[in-house]
Amino acid sequence: MLSMRKAFTLIELLVVIAIIAILAAILFPVFAQAKEAAKKTACLAQMKQLGSAVAMYATDADDMFVPSTNYDAPTDDPSRIWTVPLNTYVKNKDIFVATGASGSKFAEGWTTRNQQSIGMNGAAGFDSSSAGCDDGQAIQGCEGWKSAASQSRMDEPARTGLFACTPHGPMAAKYRGYVFAPDNGTFDPLNYQLATPLASDRDLVVELGSRPASQLKPIYARYGRTGKDGGTTPVIFGDSHAKVYSAKQIQTPGLIIWRFR
Repeated sequence: MLSMRKAFTLIELLVVIAIIAILAAILFPVFAQAKEAAKKTACLAQMKQLGSAVAMYATDADDMFVPSTNYDAPTDDPSRIWTVPLNTYVKNKDIFVATGASGSKFAEGWTTRNQQSIGMNGAAGFDSSSAGCDDGQAIQGCEGWKSAASQSRMDEPARTGLFACTPHGPMAAKYRGYVFAPDNGTFDPLNYQLATPLASDRDLVVELGSRPASQLKPIYARYGRTGKDGGTTPVIFGDSHAKVYSAKQIQTPGLIIWRFR
């Protein structure tokens, strides 16, 4: 007798395909969230190394932080921006690039500062010229101060944000990813510690590109982006500890001290 071969019917195949489709619809977002969480964790770990490097730099420089921008240095001097002198302590250029930031690169100097995707607080900028601001000066948009930044100048180092993720892109589009401005979001002249940077989980350089570059320099909450500022970024504080915050939290006056002088 010939053996009977069994096969799936069309209905059975359709049921199996439907089950696979349902499982995929359930699991793919979970996988995407897990992947995004892994990127955020990796970025948090590497930014902690930047915090430790700043502390080591300060130990060698009489408690002074590396300037986020040293306006006293000429534009052809690589040490005009913080990445180059700090890399002496990190010795790994990949640490300066936010995990998952496609196309971002280590900023080698002034002409490539737009490529950076981890930025330092612009309140650490130094400018001894007449253009520099004095500590506590009630003016928005200072880009350099006449004295060097240090932990001792921070009233609360554990609440003072020093590093965060930033958007990167072409220089012509006003990207300045190596630094973020501490008071371009909000500014209270009576209490400068309530100032906040521009922050979003959308690319504000694209949205606000009509502004001068000096009025941009935002933070980019790139991880878990929702389009409604629910995305997050690691933040490194003046005492070198790290924590993850959403763009909404960053925009909350007084939660984190950004303008510390």
